[in-house]
Amino acid sequence: MDVPGDTYSTPDAAEGLTALRERIGDCQRCALGATRTKLVFGAGDPRARLMFIGEAPGRNEDLKGEPFVGAAGQLLDELLASIGLARSDVYIANILKCRPPGNRDPLPAETEECTPFLEEQVRVIDPVVIATLGNHATHFILETQRPIGALRGRLFHHRGRCIVPIFHPAAALYDRSKAEVLFDDFKRLKAVLDRVAENGRPCADGDQPKLF
Repeated sequence: MDVPGDTYSTPDAAEGLTALRERIGDCQRCALGATRTKLVFGAGDPRARLMFIGEAPGRNEDLKGEPFVGAAGQLLDELLASIGLARSDVYIANILKCRPPGNRDPLPAETEECTPFLEEQVRVIDPVVIATLGNHATHFILETQRPIGALRGRLFHHRGRCIVPIFHPAAALYDRSKAEVLFDDFKRLKAVLDRVAENGRPCADGDQPKLF
């Protein structure tokens, strides 16, 4: 992950994302190209201050070609609304852009092939805050293997950005006790966004978080 303002950024983020989508094309770089219905590139504000990164498309996302459109997506909309945001205010992408069969976990080879495109999305959008949803996104962005349960609720400063690990909304669909935790995490996320707006600068790696 590169710091904000690096040489890959473009003055017109929308054009940059369009060019990247065209370069990805009808991707067959890994075996998922043969089993997916639609590639799920990402969606939202090309210049969002806040970017969400999840794991991979599910069945509904695979059919529609958009991220977070199923039940987990409905919960994400509620979580966003709870802090005064909508999808149009943020950008949403995933570690993988194609659905793994049976919604299994991403394989290392698939992650290796797909994440360079995610990294370029981050460079083009240049978010100040990244919210990682679940284990796989958090492991990739923070370069750690620690479980999400040990990392959520905390603020990390990593390579010039604020990183806020959060449970994946799908976790609350199977364990309703996590729903309250998710809403609490989004309150913390809003506190980070408010601090960024007040300070007018990205999180510096040397900062010591005071919020949580």
